[in-house]
Amino acid sequence: MVRKILVVDDDQKTRTLLKAYLEKNQYEVLLAHDGRSFLAEFGRVADELSLVILDVMLPDTDGFALCKAVRGRSNVPIIMLTASSDETDRVVGLELGADDYIAKPYSPRELLARIKAILRRSAPEAASPTRYYRFDGFTLDLVERTVVDAAGAPVALTGLDFQLLKSFVEHPGVILDRDQLAEQTRGRQSGPLDRSLDVQISRLRTLLGDDGKQPRLIKTVRGAGYVFSAEVQAEPASASPPPAAGSHG
Repeated sequence: MVRKILVVDDDQKTRTLLKAYLEKNQYEVLLAHDGRSFLAEFGRVADELSLVILDVMLPDTDGFALCKAVRGRSNVPIIMLTASSDETDRVVGLELGADDYIAKPYSPRELLARIKAILRRSAPEAASPTRYYRFDGFTLDLVERTVVDAAGAPVALTGLDFQLLKSFVEHPGVILDRDQLAEQTRGRQSGPLDRSLDVQISRLRTLLGDDGKQPRLIKTVRGAGYVFSAEVQAEPASASPPPAAGSHG
């Protein structure tokens, strides 16, 4: 199956070169030149997309507004193209649910590597003795790549959110340092001034209802990293699935 990617960038030369390069690497690429054309195209093919690439600076809106609009409808992976000197762009994008960012100027090869990494992480898990991880009333399903709460209501996690939580539930009680978490979620180590992991941890805590000031699930170990302190139960595919939303036990 050919992966379909929607790209919005207001520079025609960039769009053309990117389309040619990605299509050479077996992706189908759809293009938009501004926010309006992007939203129209997204509305038409949202359910068919494997990935979205958003430029932050656009003539009629910005990539943040588009990221928010995409997240209102879909959990499709999002890469944001940001100004290399502006960390704020990266932080805001991650807070809104982007899965990764790449600083301009960038090489097509680097972008391709990021795309492959995200799509690899978002693929269903291979056959494994464990399918479900249960903790604090939540159930994480490795096959469906979903998380539901005790009532069976889905938690709206992006691919990056899911991968980060998966890293934690697979290593409960173990201190994971920043480089380990960055490697497991983005396939690369974080720089000394990179705040993206902190932003993602904060976002995941919020989604799980975990108080950032007195967290019960994801605790900060000063100078060492983070530890998942909840009791985690791993169960095979033959175990009972989580309850459907609205069901009563």
